[in-house]
Amino acid sequence: MLGNRGAQKYRQTAITTATRGQVLIMLYEAAIKYLHRAVACIEKKDRAGKGAAIGKTHDILMELINSLDHKIGGQVSNDLERLYNFMIEQLIKANGANDIDGIKAIIKNLDTLLGAWRVAVAQTEKGSHAK
Repeated sequence: MLGNRGAQKYRQTAITTATRGQVLIMLYEAAIKYLHRAVACIEKKDRAGKGAAIGKTHDILMELINSLDHKIGGQVSNDLERLYNFMIEQLIKANGANDIDGIKAIIKNLDTLLGAWRVAVAQTEKGSHAK
């Protein structure tokens, strides 16, 4: 029990001390993790587990939408919002149909975006440390 509390406190500290870019990366990683869990639950016919994992992914995608700054992000921000909304639609369809391939397609999209964000965040943080 004590170890579990310690791990939870560590994760909470990591989140509260992370940069905005690092939090973004954590959100993508969590969404991908939950989607992999949803696939495993579908394979095990665990409807409750699948629903919980997909629900958490949905919440993360909504958080990503809500965190967009259209004034700064311009067209990129608009494109990301459309993509996140598309992923939510696909997630809802995949959930209803127990469509593993549909979920894997969302994982692929998130993984591609995660790779791009990792590069962008690393470059931004590298630039801010050089000053």
